Amino acid sequence: MGLSTDMALRARRAGPSRTVAASSVRGLLPLLCAAVLLSACSKSEPEKAAPPPAEVSALTVKAQTVPVTYEFVGQTESSQQVEIRARVNGFLERRVYTEGTFVEPGQVLFRMDVKPFEASLKAAKAELAQQQARLATARANLARVKPLVADNALAVKDLDDATGTEQAAAAAVEAAAAKVTDAQLNLGYTTITSPVAGQSSFAKVQDGAYVNAENSLLTYVAKLDPMRVNFSLSENESLRLQDEIAKGKLIKAPRDDYAVELVLADGSSFPAQGRITFADASFSQETGTFLLRAELPNPKGELRPGQFVRVKVHGFQRPNSIIVPQRAVQEGPRGEYVWVVDAEGKASQRPVSVGDWMGDQWLVTGGLKDGERVVVDGFMRLAPGAPVKVKDVPPEPLPEGALGRQAGPTPAGAAAAAASVMPNSGAGPAGGAAKAAAASPPPASASASPSGSGGANDDAVYFDRGRTALDATGQVRLVAIIAALKAKPELRVVLHGYVDSSGDPKINAAIAKRRAEAVRDALLAADVPAKQIEMKAPANIVGGDSPAMARRVDVILAEAR
Repeated sequence: MGLSTDMALRARRAGPSRTVAASSVRGLLPLLCAAVLLSACSKSEPEKAAPPPAEVSALTVKAQTVPVTYEFVGQTESSQQVEIRARVNGFLERRVYTEGTFVEPGQVLFRMDVKPFEASLKAAKAELAQQQARLATARANLARVKPLVADNALAVKDLDDATGTEQAAAAAVEAAAAKVTDAQLNLGYTTITSPVAGQSSFAKVQDGAYVNAENSLLTYVAKLDPMRVNFSLSENESLRLQDEIAKGKLIKAPRDDYAVELVLADGSSFPAQGRITFADASFSQETGTFLLRAELPNPKGELRPGQFVRVKVHGFQRPNSIIVPQRAVQEGPRGEYVWVVDAEGKASQRPVSVGDWMGDQWLVTGGLKDGERVVVDGFMRLAPGAPVKVKDVPPEPLPEGALGRQAGPTPAGAAAAAASVMPNSGAGPAGGAAKAAAASPPPASASASPSGSGGANDDAVYFDRGRTALDATGQVRLVAIIAALKAKPELRVVLHGYVDSSGDPKINAAIAKRRAEAVRDALLAADVPAKQIEMKAPANIVGGDSPAMARRVDVILAEAR
């Protein structure tokens, strides 16, 4: 009680003023705390700065007409594969040629035992001589009978008998002469030659074997230049193509002139191009496909019959097409889309419909319009409605060289049929069977000459042995030359033929001249002015080239003098 009583007494002595002050202090403490808390809350952290716009690369798409390439699977075929058969029965004496080598027309391949056939020929000749002797006797008898009958020394019946005998003897002579001819043919058939120039196969019958109708096939020879390629397309594909042409989504080649390019098994492209030369009259009832055939120059024999190749058909075009790089097309749960940048510089997703591949670019068939900007790089930081900083990039060029050199006119019937059934590629990248590849226009000059001149404006037209007329392959080779001459009237073309080293030199020189004239006439028929054509005298083939290299006419483009 002592301490507390003392404190109470002191408070009473301090009076009412101290009591009021103490109570005021105690009332202000909560207010001060609240003020401190409010002051602390009012000092909020500073706001974070907005992130900078994402930097992207974008291109402005433009509607344009683009070339389209359709791709099929095909198989090569010899343009003339001839079975070499024995035409008579007998023993095969020996094989003369080397299996697998290139053979010329008239080259001996097999020889048969000639002894039985020589004996048959001698017997036929003897019979002919016998009948000729009988005919001479009959004619002499008739000559004696005629005046006697005229003098009534013999009856008319004797004249009739003599006349009949003479006529029968004459017929017997004709029959005997036919037997001689037959025996001579059979003897000639014992020497078996190649009717065409081409690659020989292995011998199917060995030396010493007896050859008859059952095993008469000895080998075959395949002509390699030109080479054919067969490929097929389905009815659905052809109908789709026709529908796109009717709707204006696809443009056919002028004059239905479609170039054909081959891609070999290793992915390389065959250097020469050809044209469609045959279209079947109807669809196959077994497969429901339509057969087309192309023909390509193959002077070096690089293509062999039976190869599987990819056939690219050039000539179609798609109007009002928009193409973007493949990396610009993204794939989401709802399909393909692209990022576009609007006029306010904000990004947004745009669903698109895609079609064929154009090299490393993609044909967009729906969802984009001419003049819109499409993002091609910088997708990671994009969000719908987010502002972007755009770096404009130029459109990527279409792949070059898809069409290459024009190779020649398509035969009229085949072109019309091919145009009516040529398929759409259809699958696009998903299907993979017919990715479209864009093509550039053909260059003005022809490809390098096979003769080895190496000039960029040289070409050559080849001929079969003994022939002076242009075949389909020769016409194919002149198309680019004709186009170049029409495009540049200041150019001139020099025609230079060569003389075959085998055979009569004078005859071969005349043939070489006629070959050059045939090329000249083809150029004139294509409305190439005569003043642009220069003829050089044929020259003898030199160096180590084969005789086949001499059977050509070099076609050289040069500047006007």
